[in-house]
Amino acid sequence: MRTLLFALAAVLACAAPAAAADGAKLFALQCKSCHGAKSTPMGPTLSGVFGAKIAGRSDYAYSKGLKAKTGTWSAENLDAYLAKPAGFAPGTRMLTAVPDAASRAALVDYVRTLK
Repeated sequence: MRTLLFALAAVLACAAPAAAADGAKLFALQCKSCHGAKSTPMGPTLSGVFGAKIAGRSDYAYSKGLKAKTGTWSAENLDAYLAKPAGFAPGTRMLTAVPDAASRAALVDYVRTLK
């Protein structure tokens, strides 16, 4: 039993980097055109966004919907926003949703690594 628990812990410890790597691939395909290394009129950079205040970057003009949100970009908030952007922040300019939960989780894991 103890061996099984250690094996499970090892698998879980390795899962986050794998998910982040998958998220990097998804990000390159789906997000990078609007979210680059620097903020542009198309979208804010996502470097350092994890844990930061929602709509808190000073180098991007956020929609009223996002400006009205309180809190930080937690895993839960990022997941909700990616699942249904307009449902999370009515009036948001981000129109592309990520309907697949596993893809959203991988993207959130990747965004968490951006510093």
